[in-house]
This record gives sequence, structure tokens and C-alpha cells, in this order.
Amino acid sequence: MKAGMETPSAIGTVELATFYVGDALCGMDILKVQEINKIMEMTSVPQAPDYVMGILNLRGQIVTIIDLGKKLGLTSVGVDESSRNIIVNSDNEYIGLLVSRIGDVVQADWQKVERPPANIGGVQGVFFKGVFKMEDRLIGILDADRVLAEEN
Repeated sequence: MKAGMETPSAIGTVELATFYVGDALCGMDILKVQEINKIMEMTSVPQAPDYVMGILNLRGQIVTIIDLGKKLGLTSVGVDESSRNIIVNSDNEYIGLLVSRIGDVVQADWQKVERPPANIGGVQGVFFKGVFKMEDRLIGILDADRVLAEEN
């Protein structure tokens, strides 16, 4: 990947892995996703921010699990049969984003992606690269690096 190619170009399509945080439909570039797995046993981290649920050992790799709902300022993601960890690699560190449930993979045309509003369903627009309108719903395209870099 060339320098400056980290963000998608304004032309072409991208495959979005979609997921729900509560009722909010979000997506991220599928190339950011390392894997998706069920909740495993986590070890709590003393004095960590409230959105850090804990850490787990994934085949010898330590993964920090973040409650994406809390991180985005929404209600906490409840752990149940449908909740999943989306494992992403950010700055050579593996992070698990706990989401309510996984959606479909969606092809998004970047020319149809609109700038994110200041607020998407209670979430600050700064956490999103844009909004993709489908026939029956909106997908907030999550900027995973921004979510993981922001301290709140």
C-alpha cells in the first residue's frame, strides 16, 4: 500500500463489514477486519477506562476488548448469543470491538457516500468516515483508527 492510500479514494467501491451497536447500523472497510469471533473468557484490566472490557489471549496474541457502545457514547453492548468481537489491527496492536451482532457484507460506492452529520443516532460524527444510504437504511461507516485513537 502506497503512502497516503490509507483512506479510500473517492471513486470505486469498498466492501463494508456491517454490524450493530444496539440499534445503530455501522460498517467498516472489510480489509480492516482481521477476524470476527464469539466472546471468549476475558481478564479484566484494573484502572482501565470503563469502555475497556478486558484482554484475552487469541492464539498467543493479546487482544484488548473494547465495548464499542460505551466507546461511542451509547449504551453498553450486552454480551449475549449474538454479540461478537470484531478483531482489528491498529498501530500493530490487536483490538477487539464488542458489537451487538454482525450484519451483512455490503458493497458501497464511494461516490454515494455522504459526509457524516455532526451526530449519527447519538454518536458524534467525528467517529465516522461517512454515511452510505441504502434503499431501506443508513450505514454509518466507522473510522476504526479514529475510534481507537480518541480518548474519552
